[in-house]
Amino acid sequence: MQSVPQHELRLAERMSRLGTESAFEVLSRARVLESQGKEIIHLEIGEPDFDTPANVVGAGIKALQQGWTHYGPSAGLPALQTAIAEEVSRTRGVPVSSQEVVVVPGGKPIIFFSILALAEAGDEIIYPNPGFPIYESMIHYSGARAVPMHLREERDFGVDIDELASLINAKTKLIILNSPQNPTGAVLSQQNIRDIAGVIGDRNIMVLSDEIYSRLVFEGEPFSIVSLPGFKERTILLDGFSKTYAMTGWRLGYGVMRPDLAAQVSRLMTNSNSCTASFTQVAGVEALRGDQSSVDKMRGEFQRRRDVFVAGLNKIKGFSCRMPKGAFYAFPNISRTGWQSCSTRLEWPACPVHRSVSSEKDFFASASPIPWKTW
Repeated sequence: MQSVPQHELRLAERMSRLGTESAFEVLSRARVLESQGKEIIHLEIGEPDFDTPANVVGAGIKALQQGWTHYGPSAGLPALQTAIAEEVSRTRGVPVSSQEVVVVPGGKPIIFFSILALAEAGDEIIYPNPGFPIYESMIHYSGARAVPMHLREERDFGVDIDELASLINAKTKLIILNSPQNPTGAVLSQQNIRDIAGVIGDRNIMVLSDEIYSRLVFEGEPFSIVSLPGFKERTILLDGFSKTYAMTGWRLGYGVMRPDLAAQVSRLMTNSNSCTASFTQVAGVEALRGDQSSVDKMRGEFQRRRDVFVAGLNKIKGFSCRMPKGAFYAFPNISRTGWQSCSTRLEWPACPVHRSVSSEKDFFASASPIPWKTW
């Protein structure tokens, strides 16, 4: 017989400030339906529906067989740190050393650790809105003040420089950028990023540049603020393997930052996760240095799906949708329909479009943003 708790659970006040990522809640419900034999088309969670490339899987299996199953350094295996440093140096055009790299289990720890290491109660952090929900959640949890930087459709979801300038003050500790963006699919132009840098100027404000979708760009070339003079020491670059190499379940990401901050983030790793799984890191070296054809193929397929999906959205009465330039999300505007956005109800009867909603209206009203990765 299960015992009944006799004492009230007294949570710390900070837990009331902690948000969530609702896509994982929907995924959990979808998995329950799948276990009951129902067919589900997953449009809730932001991950590629491709398998991890065979050469990367092979490297991971070989690593397990060779005994890469033990603790490693908190900041990451030297071989992977070096491979990441070389990759970032090549793609961002700035010299990066392995001492500036911290390997973590996924991308979220870099968001969490950066905010924990830099922000105190009363500090302000500017973040993109709409944006990845963990930004705001972690800011609130830390006790800092979350200051939204609105991304508007009429500006193609770019940053309004005048608005950003009005938000920055003496309390601003960190500015979060995300390009390509979740959930809009927008890619900040090089000029927009240069203008952002101009507004920040030489103030002692750190930038967290979330570039997890850096290899999923369909128009133009990705550009990072870390590439601009004077910003490398003030930028924390977040990237990883989940999106580029379809390695979401491997939990492998990294941050690139100045060495003194990297040492502090490594301490947070030691206190929370100890280290990232060694065999996944060995697979990460192969991902970066091995055959890249699977990445190119996946990006091409995502672009094909984007073109079909967005064209279809724009044919629906009352809908309009900007063409996303990166990532794998569509962010339709449904204001002309008069509908309210709502959460997907997985218990509805199946339909040909999405097995967890009952009609075209329900599907599109409930799925903003829509990851068209499986379309």
